[in-house]
Amino acid sequence: MATQPKTETPQTPFDRLGGHATFRAICERFYDLMDSDPAYAELRAMHAADLAPMRKSLPLFLAGWAGGPRDWFEANPGRCMMSVHKPFTINRAVAAQWAEAMQRAIADVDPQPADMARAMGDVLADLARGMGRD
Repeated sequence: MATQPKTETPQTPFDRLGGHATFRAICERFYDLMDSDPAYAELRAMHAADLAPMRKSLPLFLAGWAGGPRDWFEANPGRCMMSVHKPFTINRAVAAQWAEAMQRAIADVDPQPADMARAMGDVLADLARGMGRD
């Protein structure tokens, strides 16, 4: 009797980019940039003084968004990036600051494969810019 060839389960972007450690590193860098670079002052001003809750939440959101564990979505049923930000007035300048800071954070962490990391940054930047209203 012939044995069935093993098929590998396709890895998600979450897995291929390095899992939780990578997503935490990206978010830490993102919030460090937002906290220290004057180019993101308007974006920083929209956030609470204590960024610890966001530093914990965003990597979990991005993990589930990228095909990893869906802990954030299970803890926040029916929520998404758009619904979480709906109460805030986000102009195009602030949306662009978020997009740029996230793309910089991804580039600084430099997860591999690089093309997938850039694509993730581009999609997140487009989503952020889509929230900008003037």
